Amino acid sequence: MTEPLVTILDDEPDIRHMLRDVLEDAGFRTQCFARAREFEAALKMATPDVCLVDLSLPDTDGLALVHRLALEQGASVIIISGRAQVQDRVTGLELGADDYITKPFEPAEVVARIRARLRGTRTPPQSGNTARFNGWTAHFERYTLSDNDGTEVRFSHAEGEVLRLFLESPKRLISRARMQETLGGAAGESFDRAMDVRISRLRTKLREDPKNPRLIKTIYGAGYIFLGDVEWT
Repeated sequence: MTEPLVTILDDEPDIRHMLRDVLEDAGFRTQCFARAREFEAALKMATPDVCLVDLSLPDTDGLALVHRLALEQGASVIIISGRAQVQDRVTGLELGADDYITKPFEPAEVVARIRARLRGTRTPPQSGNTARFNGWTAHFERYTLSDNDGTEVRFSHAEGEVLRLFLESPKRLISRARMQETLGGAAGESFDRAMDVRISRLRTKLREDPKNPRLIKTIYGAGYIFLGDVEWT
């Protein structure tokens, strides 16, 4: 089986080289880039399994790049950045990143986070790529939701993982522990915050009343329940 491909986008040579060596020692294939332009050109040739992206790039806005990757690529996106403020982390997750690691970091932690992401993304789907529920159709092959009028809204790779988990287990309690086990990611406050952000964004796209959501119900202290009637095709 081909080893997973990890792309590294960081304009600091020492960090690129260190990550390359650590990841290749751990059994991954790597591609390294110092500029977003070169990185995006490579994406047209092959889709990596995981993208490591620094936010402070010389030729583009790192957050805008993360948002494009989340909407257009099937890869997981992990931000690695020196921006350690809570708002930076929240913004990165809101724009579609799957995880956020702050510099300085332990190389072993990066390897563990990547492996956790791959465990989540490589869980074999139990269903097809299209699901209908309560006037909506989710198209997982192209990352869109459409209503009965044909209006479409895109969702990110990270949001799609959560939506698929809900749609594959309707009307059953999904605990935070199960989400962490299924989707991957380091357990703790960072993972919980990422799930909160993704679920909030899904509710917005499904036009849910934030004070009284009909489809994605929070069971405080336990997890979530998806209350829709789901048909997979």
